Amino acid sequence: MTFAELIGSIGVALLLLAYLLDLTNRLPNGTPVSLAINSVGAGLASTSAYLIHFWPFVILEGTWALVSAVGLARWMANRAASTSHRT
Repeated sequence: MTFAELIGSIGVALLLLAYLLDLTNRLPNGTPVSLAINSVGAGLASTSAYLIHFWPFVILEGTWALVSAVGLARWMANRAASTSHRT
């Protein structure tokens, strides 16, 4: 197994794990952990696609990673804002 295949496999496994956990209501979509798993998984899958020069998936998975990371950043910003209003 090549390095690109290894990190791609790990990335896809993480994406499938997040999807399975969402489908079984163990980890609802949009939660911080779900967003983190999706971001890391898609980032690894995108990196793997880049290493093998498969540009459609670089774009697809890169976008998925970015959207998940933005969602996680928004969640953290909202949490920080709500925490600062309490003090």
